[in-house]
Amino acid sequence: MESKPTSKNERIVSFKQDQFYTVIAIFTFALGVLVGYFIWGTNPSTPTASAEVAAQEPAPDTIVVQRKEISIEGYPSIGPEDAPIVLVEFSDFGCSFCAKWHNETFKALMAAYPDQIRFVYRDVPFRALPASEAAQCAREQGAFWEYHDKLFSYEYGLTDEAYIQYAKKLELDMDVFNTCLSDHRYQAKIQRDLEFATELGVNSTPTFYLNGIPLIGAHPLETFKQAIDQELASQNAN
Repeated sequence: MESKPTSKNERIVSFKQDQFYTVIAIFTFALGVLVGYFIWGTNPSTPTASAEVAAQEPAPDTIVVQRKEISIEGYPSIGPEDAPIVLVEFSDFGCSFCAKWHNETFKALMAAYPDQIRFVYRDVPFRALPASEAAQCAREQGAFWEYHDKLFSYEYGLTDEAYIQYAKKLELDMDVFNTCLSDHRYQAKIQRDLEFATELGVNSTPTFYLNGIPLIGAHPLETFKQAIDQELASQNAN
């Protein structure tokens, strides 16, 4: 995952937020250890150090993580509105880990849970604010996800000329698109979204919230499936 550049002010965090991210770190670490254990396996007669650590750590389903309330209305989304799983991604088109996750994991994840996930994209452009603006201008013409995929392909890079090339490839109305870009129509909104994400505690990309529970980093498909299956099982138990 990629971290945003930090300033002196950003280093000042409260005890409660430190405590919250400690819990997140434990949760993410435990998941990673379990995934590695089941994928690679161990010799029962000679347990590895990772297996020993996994035995000492509490199981992920015993860790209580504070859920966050995150608005999803008005943001690009895919999937049923009444889906039991709402997966919000805070992402940056200039983040190579975000591109890797979308190119290698996103489609497979949505295919595995076609009626159970509502996926919501939210901007946190630490590196590529103009790309986020361009994607919102494409959204005006109903082409957000297509443009989103073009940006993450990096076919032409992330430059002013590249944004025009991607729009032409998608056969957008170029007069409308160019006017939107030159007016910086969505810059203020995206900046507010960035400030919200920072206040929430998002300081690296990609950061996900699965029904309000944080999952930080470009984890592989199996990690997401484990987290989703656990959440679905919890809902069914209730």
